[in-house]
Formats: sequence, C-alpha cells, structure tokens
Amino acid sequence: MYIETTRLLLRDFLPEDEQSLIHMASDGSLQEIWGDCSNCHIWMKDFIRESAALAQKNDPTKEYLAYAIEEKEKHMLLGSVGCSFYEDLQEVGLTWFIGADHRGMGYMAEALRAYIQYFFGHYRIPRLIATIREDNIASWKTAEKAGLVLEKKAVYQDIYDKEPSLSRFYAAHKNLGC
Repeated sequence: MYIETTRLLLRDFLPEDEQSLIHMASDGSLQEIWGDCSNCHIWMKDFIRESAALAQKNDPTKEYLAYAIEEKEKHMLLGSVGCSFYEDLQEVGLTWFIGADHRGMGYMAEALRAYIQYFFGHYRIPRLIATIREDNIASWKTAEKAGLVLEKKAVYQDIYDKEPSLSRFYAAHKNLGC
C-alpha cells in the first residue's frame, strides 16, 4: 500500500523501520496495541516481516494490516495506521499509534483520514470501528479530528486491558463518510 497526503506517506513497513519502532516502544507509544513492550527489540523484525506478509494477503478480516506513517520531507517514521479484526465484535477496527516525539501536530488525524478513505475505496466493508478507553483523551480527540463519529460509551475489555473499563465506540461508515 502507498498513500501520499500533504505531509505524510503511508506505506508498508520496511526492515529499516525496526529501530524507530523499538524507540517508540521504549517511550510507551506501543503499549495500547501490544501491551508490555520491554522485549520488543527481540521480536520487532518478526513483526515487520509478518506485517509485510499480511499486507500481501490484503484481507482486513484476518488478523491485522499495519502500515508505516512516514513524514514526507524528513523521511522519518512517525507511527502506524491500519486495521485489525475484532473477533469479539465481528468488525474491522482501526488501529494506530504515533511516537511520543510526534504527537500534537495533527499527523495522526491526517493519516487516519487518508487510511479511512483508502480502506473504503478498496474493500467491500461498509464500516470501520475504533474502541478507545475513556481515559485515553488524546486518542479519542484524534478520532474525532479524523471525522469518526461517537456511537456509544460502554464498558469493554480490549485484548491488552487488564480489566474492563469505560470505552468510547467510534465508527466510520462507507456511505456516510465518517
């Protein structure tokens, strides 16, 4: 996959992204998605290889699709955007993270808007969701800036949550835009 926005490139992960991803893991940026990342330096190469293999299969209803977010001018890895199949909800959900050094600049909302547009143009799936813990204010504000619509708040336990907590459920709809 390759998407270009005003400031960003969304692309497949490359082997040279490994150190940037390990740095993001050390700053806590990957905890929401992967939980404890204290050993991520051991398996990061495998994640990059697996991401490439899943991108080749190109099926958002299987496991996950993860893509790199690169700043266009400096060619710097900022984070990731993609999707994952929520087996418990039987829906495709958006996934994202951005390194601590790159937050608050609107990169993530820009990447999400581009990915959502790409997704609906390439797959016959009419809706994407995002579940965000109520206390993760930065993520739910990013979802709203990207145009996702809050559908409900409910107690939910995601895969890396130790216990259920109040979460916000957002959606983007193919026929309605976000």
